Amino acid sequence: MTSLPGDSGDGGFEEKEPEAEARPVVCARCGARAEGPEPTWTCSVENGVRQYFCDACSREHLRAIEGRLDSAWW
Repeated sequence: MTSLPGDSGDGGFEEKEPEAEARPVVCARCGARAEGPEPTWTCSVENGVRQYFCDACSREHLRAIEGRLDSAWW
């Protein structure tokens, strides 16, 4: 099989740099920081933007989250 110019021939799969994944996650509500993904945090996609909420903010606004209200309404 012939590869196209600029094609690495690996089937389109690229390995990511470890540093690129190591950026801190910040709560969109209170600004709390986490060094990596936290299993108790909530991830929400609002208007095409991914936002994370810490466990305290998630608990406080659980009914609004379950009602699928945007965080602007909290």
